[in-house]
Amino acid sequence: MRTVRNWFQDTTGGLPRTFWYLWAGTLVNRLGSFVIVFLAIYLTAERGFSEFQAGVVLGLWGAGGAVGTLTGGTLADRWGRRPTLLTAHLGAATMMLALGFARELWLVGLGALLLGMFAEAARPAFGAMMVDVVPERDRLRAFTLNYWAINLGFACAAILAGLAAEANYLLLFVVDATTTVTTALIIFFKVRETRRVRAEPATGPAAPHRGGLGSALRDRVFVGFVGLNILMALVFMQHISMLPIAMGQDGLSPATYGSVIAVNGVLIVAGQLFVPRLIRGRSRSGVLALAALIVGVGFGLTAFADAAWFYVLTVLIWTLGEMLNSPSNSTLIAELSPAALRGRYQGLFSLSWSVATFAAPIAGGFVREQFGNAALWLGCAALGGVVAVAHLLSGPVRERRVRELRTVDAVPAGRGGVAAPAPAVEAAPTRPSATANV
Repeated sequence: MRTVRNWFQDTTGGLPRTFWYLWAGTLVNRLGSFVIVFLAIYLTAERGFSEFQAGVVLGLWGAGGAVGTLTGGTLADRWGRRPTLLTAHLGAATMMLALGFARELWLVGLGALLLGMFAEAARPAFGAMMVDVVPERDRLRAFTLNYWAINLGFACAAILAGLAAEANYLLLFVVDATTTVTTALIIFFKVRETRRVRAEPATGPAAPHRGGLGSALRDRVFVGFVGLNILMALVFMQHISMLPIAMGQDGLSPATYGSVIAVNGVLIVAGQLFVPRLIRGRSRSGVLALAALIVGVGFGLTAFADAAWFYVLTVLIWTLGEMLNSPSNSTLIAELSPAALRGRYQGLFSLSWSVATFAAPIAGGFVREQFGNAALWLGCAALGGVVAVAHLLSGPVRERRVRELRTVDAVPAGRGGVAAPAPAVEAAPTRPSATANV
């Protein structure tokens, strides 16, 4: 019993109250993330749109998300984390209801575009705030706990969404909007602004990071890291694009696919809290390389799967890689982001997922149609291997950049024009923001 208590204290103890407000907002948001689970089914089964029309609507949602991540990141740095989050959540809740009541295709498409924009605008502001309030030594634990909340909420949402859809599809939009507003209320009442205005030196390792989004795009170290994430995300996103098609061609029902993919969320909820102790003190680039390799192997084995149990095995394998990848990714993003540009950097990284969400089904469908099912999955394995090698090769450069940024952040006020960083906010309420649920 004492061992369990010690583990719980090591995992959750010592984190700022602000973080727990953010964590609660994440959980509430994800518990209500109904619409994204059933949007394609709603558009085709309930609204009578064709599969192509439904695909266009989903594509507009992704396009809006790409705009939202970049806009949200810029606003988080210039306007502030708190007002960006409040605007994003309230805007998303409004567009959620508008989408639920829209009937004409062009209105549905416009609603999806604006919903994606508002919903995804919260991501970089939330990530920047998490970095603002959690000390560097605790960020791995904090991002792991937040990732756990995301998966717990989403797993429950999938079940609840099914029940709500049986009653009334409009209920999906109403509940989703309600939980988004609830998150906004937590932000409004319990979270305060965490952005600190800092002056950047004219020279030195942080010099390339002055200015706007263009500064982040000119940061070759960070852009290279984002590029590797796009490649990994292209592999990972096949689980919601080509995997159900492959399982269907093996004679497995959509319900079986749902059960198989649920293994991903269950495993993450059950095991993610143990990951920080497993990877603590290890090379981040080594962990990311191992994660890419495991994800590649898991998806590669799909080429040989022909039964539900085999598909479950592949999901178990790539989920283990995902569990290693996520917290390591999050902490490295935080340390590669100059303090004055955290929102923009978070926005640029979030954009990598939007790009993959758009490109993965197109690329996967093309490869599968032209070269066959096995080529797609073995190609995923090869891509995982390429990313693993790239992480090992680029790791030293990234770690050198991290050390440079730490040196800049440590310069006290009056030296080099950089204000000394204030201590991490622990006390007063700071806001919970997860991405607005969709």
